Amino acid sequence: MKLSKLSFIPLIGLFMGSCDMIDYHPYDVRISGPTDINNRNIAKIEANCKDKTTIRFVTMGDSQRWYDETQDFVNHLNKRDDIDFVIHGGDFSDFGVTDEFLWQRDIMNKLKVPYVGLIGNHDCLGTGEETYRAIFGEPNFSFIAGRIKFVCLNTNALEFDYSRPIPDFDFINAQLEDRHEEYDRTIFSMHIRPFCFEFNNNVAQVFQYSIKRFPGLLFCTAAHEHHVFEEDLFDDGVMYYMSDCMKNRSYYIFTVTPDGYEREVVYY
Repeated sequence: MKLSKLSFIPLIGLFMGSCDMIDYHPYDVRISGPTDINNRNIAKIEANCKDKTTIRFVTMGDSQRWYDETQDFVNHLNKRDDIDFVIHGGDFSDFGVTDEFLWQRDIMNKLKVPYVGLIGNHDCLGTGEETYRAIFGEPNFSFIAGRIKFVCLNTNALEFDYSRPIPDFDFINAQLEDRHEEYDRTIFSMHIRPFCFEFNNNVAQVFQYSIKRFPGLLFCTAAHEHHVFEEDLFDDGVMYYMSDCMKNRSYYIFTVTPDGYEREVVYY
Protein backbone atom coordinates (compact mmCIF):
# COMPACT_ATOMS: atom_id res chain seq x y z
CA MET A 1 0.00 0.00 0.00
CA LYS A 2 1.34 3.40 -0.98
CA LEU A 3 1.39 6.03 1.80
CA SER A 4 0.98 9.72 1.14
CA LYS A 5 3.39 12.28 2.60
CA LEU A 6 0.64 13.40 4.98
CA SER A 7 0.68 9.98 6.60
CA PHE A 8 4.03 10.81 8.19
CA ILE A 9 2.95 14.08 9.83
CA PRO A 10 1.49 12.50 12.99
CA LEU A 11 4.65 10.45 13.41
CA ILE A 12 6.86 13.53 13.04
CA GLY A 13 4.66 15.42 15.47
CA LEU A 14 4.97 12.60 17.96
CA PHE A 15 8.75 12.95 18.09
CA MET A 16 8.85 16.72 17.86
CA GLY A 17 6.13 17.32 20.43
CA SER A 18 8.05 16.06 23.46
CA CYS A 19 11.76 16.41 24.16
CA ASP A 20 11.40 13.69 26.80
CA MET A 21 11.08 11.14 24.02
CA ILE A 22 14.50 11.96 22.59
CA ASP A 23 17.44 10.13 24.17
CA TYR A 24 20.69 11.86 23.36
CA HIS A 25 24.09 10.20 23.08
CA PRO A 26 25.03 8.74 26.53
CA TYR A 27 28.05 11.05 26.71
CA ASP A 28 26.19 14.15 25.58
CA VAL A 29 26.31 16.37 28.66
CA ARG A 30 22.77 17.73 28.84
CA ILE A 31 21.96 18.29 32.49
CA SER A 32 18.40 18.49 33.75
CA GLY A 33 17.49 19.17 37.34
CA PRO A 34 19.65 20.52 40.17
CA THR A 35 23.27 21.54 39.54
CA ASP A 36 26.10 23.00 41.64
CA ILE A 37 25.21 20.46 44.33
CA ASN A 38 28.39 20.79 46.38
CA ASN A 39 28.34 24.56 46.73
CA ARG A 40 24.65 24.57 47.60
CA ASN A 41 25.09 21.91 50.26
CA ILE A 42 28.33 23.36 51.62
CA ALA A 43 26.41 26.54 52.43
CA LYS A 44 23.93 24.42 54.41
CA ILE A 45 26.65 22.41 56.16
CA GLU A 46 28.56 25.50 57.24
CA ALA A 47 25.42 27.25 58.48
CA ASN A 48 24.15 24.17 60.35
CA CYS A 49 27.51 23.38 61.96
CA LYS A 50 28.55 26.90 62.85
CA ASP A 51 29.67 27.08 66.51
CA LYS A 52 29.11 23.34 67.02
CA THR A 53 31.69 21.67 69.26
CA THR A 54 30.69 18.15 68.21
CA ILE A 55 29.94 17.14 64.64
CA ARG A 56 28.82 13.76 63.33
CA PHE A 57 29.14 12.89 59.66
CA VAL A 58 28.97 9.89 57.35
CA THR A 59 31.40 8.72 54.69
CA MET A 60 30.40 6.28 51.96
CA GLY A 61 31.17 5.83 48.28
CA ASP A 62 31.23 3.75 45.12
CA SER A 63 27.52 3.71 44.45
CA GLN A 64 27.98 3.08 40.73
CA ARG A 65 25.37 0.62 39.38
CA TRP A 66 24.07 -0.16 42.90
CA TYR A 67 21.00 2.02 42.74
CA ASP A 68 18.72 -0.03 45.00
CA GLU A 69 21.42 -0.32 47.64
CA THR A 70 22.04 3.43 47.51
CA GLN A 71 18.33 4.11 47.88
CA ASP A 72 18.30 1.77 50.89
CA PHE A 73 21.27 3.69 52.34
CA VAL A 74 19.35 6.95 51.99
CA ASN A 75 16.24 5.44 53.59
CA HIS A 76 18.30 3.98 56.42
CA LEU A 77 20.15 7.22 57.15
CA ASN A 78 16.97 9.28 56.98
CA LYS A 79 15.70 7.39 60.03
CA ARG A 80 18.47 8.99 62.11
CA ASP A 81 18.36 12.50 63.51
CA ASP A 82 21.97 12.80 64.70
CA ILE A 83 23.91 13.18 61.42
CA ASP A 84 25.14 16.60 60.26
CA PHE A 85 26.16 15.72 56.69
CA VAL A 86 27.39 13.02 54.31
CA ILE A 87 30.54 12.77 52.21
CA HIS A 88 30.14 10.60 49.10
CA GLY A 89 33.64 9.38 48.31
CA GLY A 90 33.18 9.22 44.54
CA ASP A 91 32.27 6.85 41.72
CA PHE A 92 28.71 7.90 41.13
CA SER A 93 29.00 6.38 37.66
CA ASP A 94 30.40 3.19 36.20
CA PHE A 95 31.22 4.42 32.70
CA GLY A 96 30.98 8.21 33.02
CA VAL A 97 27.55 8.18 31.36
CA THR A 98 25.50 11.30 31.99
CA ASP A 99 22.35 9.45 33.06
CA GLU A 100 24.32 7.51 35.68
CA PHE A 101 25.23 10.76 37.42
CA LEU A 102 21.66 12.03 37.20
CA TRP A 103 20.16 8.84 38.63
CA GLN A 104 22.61 8.81 41.53
CA ARG A 105 22.15 12.52 42.17
CA ASP A 106 18.40 12.11 42.34
CA ILE A 107 18.73 9.29 44.88
CA MET A 108 21.24 11.17 47.05
CA ASN A 109 19.12 14.32 46.90
CA LYS A 110 16.49 12.48 48.96
CA LEU A 111 18.77 12.62 52.00
CA LYS A 112 17.41 14.73 54.83
CA VAL A 113 20.89 16.08 55.50
CA PRO A 114 23.20 17.85 53.03
CA TYR A 115 25.89 15.89 51.22
CA VAL A 116 28.93 16.58 49.08
CA GLY A 117 30.28 14.34 46.35
CA LEU A 118 33.91 13.71 45.40
CA ILE A 119 35.00 12.68 41.92
CA GLY A 120 35.96 9.03 41.50
CA ASN A 121 38.08 7.34 38.85
CA HIS A 122 35.02 5.92 37.04
CA ASP A 123 33.54 9.42 37.07
CA CYS A 124 36.45 10.54 34.88
CA LEU A 125 35.64 8.19 31.99
CA GLY A 126 34.18 9.53 28.74
CA THR A 127 32.69 12.96 29.41
CA GLY A 128 32.31 12.13 33.10
CA GLU A 129 34.50 14.93 34.37
CA GLU A 130 32.45 17.48 32.44
CA THR A 131 29.24 15.99 33.80
CA TYR A 132 30.61 15.89 37.33
CA ARG A 133 31.60 19.56 37.11
CA ALA A 134 28.16 20.50 35.79
CA ILE A 135 26.28 18.63 38.52
CA PHE A 136 28.59 18.87 41.54
CA GLY A 137 31.21 21.55 40.83
CA GLU A 138 34.99 21.70 41.03
CA PRO A 139 36.77 18.37 41.68
CA ASN A 140 38.87 20.01 44.42
CA PHE A 141 36.95 21.86 47.11
CA SER A 142 36.85 22.52 50.83
CA PHE A 143 34.48 23.59 53.58
CA ILE A 144 34.52 24.25 57.30
CA ALA A 145 32.21 22.57 59.81
CA GLY A 146 32.54 23.21 63.52
CA ARG A 147 36.02 24.73 63.11
CA ILE A 148 37.17 21.64 61.23
CA LYS A 149 38.37 22.16 57.68
CA PHE A 150 37.45 19.41 55.22
CA VAL A 151 39.73 19.35 52.18
CA CYS A 152 38.26 17.20 49.38
CA LEU A 153 40.56 16.19 46.54
CA ASN A 154 40.67 14.67 43.09
CA THR A 155 43.31 11.94 43.42
CA ASN A 156 42.51 10.01 40.22
CA ALA A 157 45.91 10.53 38.58
CA LEU A 158 45.84 7.46 36.33
CA GLU A 159 42.63 8.52 34.60
CA PHE A 160 44.37 11.69 33.40
CA ASP A 161 47.48 9.82 32.27
CA TYR A 162 49.54 11.94 34.69
CA SER A 163 49.07 14.88 32.30
CA ARG A 164 47.67 17.12 35.07
CA PRO A 165 48.94 17.84 38.58
CA ILE A 166 46.81 15.32 40.49
CA PRO A 167 46.76 15.67 43.43
CA ASP A 168 46.85 19.41 42.89
CA PHE A 169 49.49 20.77 45.26
CA ASP A 170 48.73 24.37 44.32
CA PHE A 171 45.20 23.84 45.59
CA ILE A 172 46.39 22.01 48.71
CA ASN A 173 48.94 24.69 49.58
CA ALA A 174 46.39 27.45 49.06
CA GLN A 175 44.00 25.74 51.46
CA LEU A 176 46.52 25.95 54.28
CA GLU A 177 46.08 29.73 54.53
CA ASP A 178 42.59 30.09 53.11
CA ARG A 179 40.21 30.98 55.99
CA HIS A 180 42.99 30.00 58.40
CA GLU A 181 41.39 31.94 61.25
CA GLU A 182 38.22 29.83 60.99
CA TYR A 183 39.60 26.35 61.65
CA ASP A 184 41.77 24.53 64.18
CA ARG A 185 41.63 20.96 62.86
CA THR A 186 41.65 19.30 59.44
CA ILE A 187 40.28 16.21 57.69
CA PHE A 188 41.24 15.21 54.14
CA SER A 189 38.89 13.23 51.89
CA MET A 190 39.70 11.63 48.55
CA HIS A 191 38.56 8.79 46.34
CA ILE A 192 41.90 7.00 45.91
CA ARG A 193 44.36 6.78 48.79
CA PRO A 194 48.15 6.90 48.48
CA PHE A 195 49.84 3.63 47.49
CA CYS A 196 46.89 2.54 45.37
CA PHE A 197 47.91 1.87 41.77
CA GLU A 198 45.80 4.77 40.47
CA PHE A 199 47.32 7.33 42.84
CA ASN A 200 50.39 9.23 41.64
CA ASN A 201 52.76 7.44 43.99
CA ASN A 202 55.75 9.36 42.67
CA VAL A 203 54.52 12.13 44.98
CA ALA A 204 52.96 10.05 47.77
CA GLN A 205 55.54 11.10 50.35
CA VAL A 206 55.29 14.74 49.27
CA PHE A 207 51.52 14.51 49.53
CA GLN A 208 51.71 13.23 53.09
CA TYR A 209 54.22 15.92 54.03
CA SER A 210 51.91 18.58 52.57
CA ILE A 211 48.77 17.51 54.41
CA LYS A 212 50.59 17.09 57.74
CA ARG A 213 51.36 20.82 57.72
CA PHE A 214 47.66 21.53 58.32
CA PRO A 215 46.52 22.39 61.84
CA GLY A 216 45.35 19.43 63.92
CA LEU A 217 45.21 16.86 61.12
CA LEU A 218 42.76 14.29 62.47
CA PHE A 219 42.57 11.63 59.75
CA CYS A 220 41.91 10.98 56.07
CA THR A 221 39.03 9.23 54.32
CA ALA A 222 38.90 7.43 50.97
CA ALA A 223 36.81 4.93 49.04
CA HIS A 224 37.55 3.10 45.75
CA GLU A 225 38.64 -0.34 46.97
CA HIS A 226 35.18 -1.78 47.68
CA HIS A 227 35.89 -3.02 51.17
CA VAL A 228 36.15 -1.45 54.61
CA PHE A 229 39.58 -1.12 56.10
CA GLU A 230 41.68 1.38 58.00
CA GLU A 231 45.43 1.80 58.09
CA ASP A 232 48.22 4.13 59.16
CA LEU A 233 49.62 4.16 55.63
CA PHE A 234 52.80 6.09 56.37
CA ASP A 235 53.39 4.81 59.92
CA ASP A 236 53.25 8.40 61.13
CA GLY A 237 50.08 8.34 63.21
CA VAL A 238 47.72 9.60 60.47
CA MET A 239 44.94 7.07 59.94
CA TYR A 240 43.24 6.50 56.59
CA TYR A 241 39.67 5.15 56.67
CA MET A 242 38.41 3.47 53.50
CA SER A 243 34.67 3.11 52.87
CA ASP A 244 33.05 0.09 51.25
CA CYS A 245 30.99 0.16 48.07
CA MET A 246 27.21 0.38 48.32
CA LYS A 247 26.87 -3.21 47.12
CA ASN A 248 28.03 -4.36 50.55
CA ARG A 249 25.63 -2.07 52.41
CA SER A 250 27.80 -0.25 54.92
CA TYR A 251 29.01 3.23 55.78
CA TYR A 252 31.22 4.99 58.32
CA ILE A 253 29.99 7.37 61.02
CA PHE A 254 32.58 9.74 62.48
CA THR A 255 31.88 11.69 65.66
CA VAL A 256 34.39 14.49 66.26
CA THR A 257 34.48 16.12 69.69
CA PRO A 258 36.87 18.64 71.27
CA ASP A 259 38.78 15.68 72.75
CA GLY A 260 39.21 13.63 69.57
CA TYR A 261 37.01 11.41 67.45
CA GLU A 262 35.26 8.06 67.32
CA ARG A 263 34.27 6.01 64.27
CA GLU A 264 31.75 3.27 63.66
CA VAL A 265 30.99 1.06 60.67
CA VAL A 266 27.23 0.70 60.22
CA TYR A 267 25.65 -2.12 58.19
CA TYR A 268 22.12 -1.77 56.87
